[in-house]
Amino acid sequence: MTADEVLARLRALGAPSRLPGMAGRGIAVEHAYGVTVGELRSLAKEVGRDSGLAARLWDSGVHEARILASMVDDPAAVDDAQLERWAAEFDSWDLCDQVCQNLFRRSPHAWDKAVRWTTRNEPLVKRAGFALIAGLAVAEKQADDERFAALLGPLAAGADDDRPLVRQGASWALRAIGKRSRDLNRLALGTAEQLREQGGAARWVGTDALRELRSPAVRERLIGRGRREGTPAAGT
Repeated sequence: MTADEVLARLRALGAPSRLPGMAGRGIAVEHAYGVTVGELRSLAKEVGRDSGLAARLWDSGVHEARILASMVDDPAAVDDAQLERWAAEFDSWDLCDQVCQNLFRRSPHAWDKAVRWTTRNEPLVKRAGFALIAGLAVAEKQADDERFAALLGPLAAGADDDRPLVRQGASWALRAIGKRSRDLNRLALGTAEQLREQGGAARWVGTDALRELRSPAVRERLIGRGRREGTPAAGT
């Protein structure tokens, strides 16, 4: 499909009645059609991988076209310049999160940007750093615990930020790391407790993360994972 054909499909799929609800959740709708993520995923399967098309869809400025671009682009072809340009143009938390989970976390630059972006001042670029940490924690099944333990310092350093989109991203990243393994859970709990003692936004992040990381559901899941992997239970 050409970019014009894809945009026509998006307009046909769009439902303006969805836009008020999207706006109510803090999503920028000035250039949105009202297409669901599920509909975008179905269209992405039909389109297939196409970096050239992805670039044209992004340049259209249409909200859903940009999310679709992140679904059809080739992660291996994403260079540093594209990462920086797209991140600078994020105008909504959902666009940030979708692009990071669909595309950026799969790029060769994901680990580096996960650290660097948590130091940035632009709220959605900084959130993107945390979104990358969260995405890597979920998807990189073969990565060693040490790689994620090394992210806790930068994560904590960027967590004291009063902007809701940023502090929510920091909590998301911390919780994702703490749910990978029992060792990382212990380290993430320690980081969360330290943040809680700092006060301000850091206190909010620590308290929010502790609520889930200490939950029986998470503890049972980690114990079960340890048993499957043959890891001795704590204290044995």
